[in-house]
Amino acid sequence: MEKFGKSQPVKRFEDRRFLTGQGRYVDDLAPESALYAFFLRSTHGHGEIKGIYADDARDMPGVELIVTVADLEADGVNLKMSGSLVTQSDGSKGADPLRPLLAKDRVRYVGEPIAMIIAHSLSEAKDAADAIDIDIDDLPAHTALEIGGELIHEEAPDNLVFDWDLGRKEETEQALSDAARVVELDVYDNRIICNAMEPRGCYAELQDGRLHVAVNGQGVWGTKSELARQLHIPKEDIRVTNPDVGGGFGMKAMHYGETILVAYAAGKLQRPVRWMSERTEGMLTDNGGRDLMTAATLGFDQNNKLIAYKVDNLINMGAYNSTFAQNIQTDLFSKVLMGTYDVQNAHMRTRGVYTNTTPIDAYRGAGRPEAIFILERAMDEAARQLGVDPWELRRKNFIQPNQFPYTSVSKVTYDVGDFERVLDKAAEEADLAGFKARKDASARAGKYRGIGLCYYIESILGAPTETTTVEFENDGALIFVGTQSNGQGHETVYAQYLADQSGIPVDKITVVQGDSDRIATGGGTGGSRSGTVQNTATLAAVEQMVASFSAFLAEQEGVSVDDVSFDDERFRIAGSNLSPTMLEAAELAEDAGQTELLRHSATITLDDRSFPNGAHVAEVEIDPETGVTDVVRYTVVDDFGNLLNPMIVAGQVHGGVAQGLGQVLTEHVVYDEDGQLLTASFMDYAMPRADDLPMIDFTTEGTPSLYNPLGMKGCGEAGTVGAIAAVTNAVLDGLWDAGVRQLDLPYTPHRVWTALQDAQADSVAS
Repeated sequence: MEKFGKSQPVKRFEDRRFLTGQGRYVDDLAPESALYAFFLRSTHGHGEIKGIYADDARDMPGVELIVTVADLEADGVNLKMSGSLVTQSDGSKGADPLRPLLAKDRVRYVGEPIAMIIAHSLSEAKDAADAIDIDIDDLPAHTALEIGGELIHEEAPDNLVFDWDLGRKEETEQALSDAARVVELDVYDNRIICNAMEPRGCYAELQDGRLHVAVNGQGVWGTKSELARQLHIPKEDIRVTNPDVGGGFGMKAMHYGETILVAYAAGKLQRPVRWMSERTEGMLTDNGGRDLMTAATLGFDQNNKLIAYKVDNLINMGAYNSTFAQNIQTDLFSKVLMGTYDVQNAHMRTRGVYTNTTPIDAYRGAGRPEAIFILERAMDEAARQLGVDPWELRRKNFIQPNQFPYTSVSKVTYDVGDFERVLDKAAEEADLAGFKARKDASARAGKYRGIGLCYYIESILGAPTETTTVEFENDGALIFVGTQSNGQGHETVYAQYLADQSGIPVDKITVVQGDSDRIATGGGTGGSRSGTVQNTATLAAVEQMVASFSAFLAEQEGVSVDDVSFDDERFRIAGSNLSPTMLEAAELAEDAGQTELLRHSATITLDDRSFPNGAHVAEVEIDPETGVTDVVRYTVVDDFGNLLNPMIVAGQVHGGVAQGLGQVLTEHVVYDEDGQLLTASFMDYAMPRADDLPMIDFTTEGTPSLYNPLGMKGCGEAGTVGAIAAVTNAVLDGLWDAGVRQLDLPYTPHRVWTALQDAQADSVAS
């Protein structure tokens, strides 16, 4: 492909490699001579470790090393895994107990690693693990989402991790007191497991006296810093790489102990060591997502104008602080606290609690889906109680185009938006006018039909700084990027954009990512930052290339640099027949000995982040005989600003919708009172299947962002942010006529059927 029009739906270049089995994942790349790591994990939700007896296991065939926390301490390893801390309402920091690499004195969740076994084969490592005797005295487990219970950490009395707030508390309470109508709603946002196609894994080896760690993460620099900090190795002696990664969704962005421990073992044994999680192991140990209870209160004036909003969150942190966990339902939630609505009297309070469960952290959207879910559920509930149309209630309260830039109560400034225009387009695309006829047809078939709307906005997160380096070699170009693809199509988008701006044929561009030796810095992937921040850096690099080659060509031709121009394909030189392409200009520079022109690097920092927004409209059909809910229509109209590759954007939206729909209809993590995970396999944890998903109608109605020169707005998490409330509202709309007024997620057939039976019994009793 020599040239294509900008913003075209180009098919992903990397898909041929992936679909023909040519992907190179971490388990494909581990050295053949690598030893195998296996982790002996706690089977107790909570207990005191009285003894670890591993002498017999150390003598078993194939065993090279068994590591407990005592061994790590003897070798001076920094046991403490890092986690962010929020500043509480009283100015102090949130609780910061030790989260050790291996359990120390006590186990606090099922799946917590107690010992690492290194052997010549995985089966030998597992046999040795079976021979280790762990003496644990059980303690009562605290698994309920509530303050109090059996104490998990001394640093957190009553298991309270933090008490955090934001907004205008007194003004909000006064506005609620003055409101003509007050609407209250309690909503549970259920816990889910990421379940990426490729489980977590890594390997470590020594290369020329340096440590090389390959991990299937979402960036290399955080891992490099943690390896240096915990193993006391100079950063310059560490190389971290990310090969192909089969899904991340936030879950693989955090720091996990296995990576540090595998690296420790490789250094101690001077041998390569590999580890790959198994599916149930991942379900027990990968950070979970969501899991919070929210009480929302809305106040309206006599004209149904929203004048106050109060949110009180209680969130499950699991047994320890994870990397970003304290920030998720506090700072990140607050970024979109008021959504698209013009309300300044708002206040949120969030309290976190420790429980004897796997830690919680970022999952696709990370705080923004949770904030929009409760807000858009509450707006639907308010419309019911006020007796008004839910679409019109939203229109009445939207921030208007002439109010931008708009600074919210959270001190976040939205740059631009036209929410009514997007909503009007959604009504057209979803055929809102024809819904009644479709509902009547469903009723004749003995089924309930509901429609649900969610109008979302999200704040793009992650580091605002990124670097792009372009290097010319072998009649082509390498582009070095600081992000990491987990399946989003980065190889296509980055090459496509560089080709558009520079004229370099896309088949001569190679994207280089995920190598801390070849790329000095980077922000990794997360928060829908990649396309916007990385391509802005690429634009700056191309501008540098054009300026440098223009000066070179002017000198070569003996003309002023003002006489040289570039039209995205070729340089044009006034009074000369010479019109080289970018690659030809690089070749001329190399021939002239000016090799410094063969490498160009640019670093940018965005002044602010973009704010994608849009409307999701779901229609469901519910069979009252079975409780089965089918999503029969799904419409998305998004404002993503300018698009680079609409096909890839649509794919991102489709994937996000699938994850949101899965949370609403099928997925749910269940622990028993002892902290045992009851949903630790795909027999018990219901991932959405193909027949759970409808065809998704996707349209864009863009307003270009003012916060980056590309006019882009990130799209990676938007599908999930909008889907949870849209599908929830649709189900509750369908059940309304049957008397069901409130129902917690997920809407499994049994839960829906039971709610219908209860509503019928209540109706008969009354």
